[in-house]
Amino acid sequence: MSAYWIAHVHVTDEAAYGRYAKLAGPAIAAHGGEFLARGGAYETLEGTDRARHVLAQFPSLQAAHDCYHSDAYQEALSHAKGASERDLIIVEGA
Repeated sequence: MSAYWIAHVHVTDEAAYGRYAKLAGPAIAAHGGEFLARGGAYETLEGTDRARHVLAQFPSLQAAHDCYHSDAYQEALSHAKGASERDLIIVEGA
């Protein structure tokens, strides 16, 4: 059963976040993840407004979990910390 990363992001340092994005893509792909949405038009209906929204699909909940905790993704994430305010969840698909 597939799983999804759902991220809502407010970027506070474009240069540092750009380094995160450059490293995060390959780390996600290495775990079978693919982006379904990355930025683009959006409408906030409820909750906190964040300007960037990302949806990535993984082949399983375990793959999504393993990706987040991988050395490659943690290296990427080190560039996002302090450069963004983020909410990230993993959701198992139906």
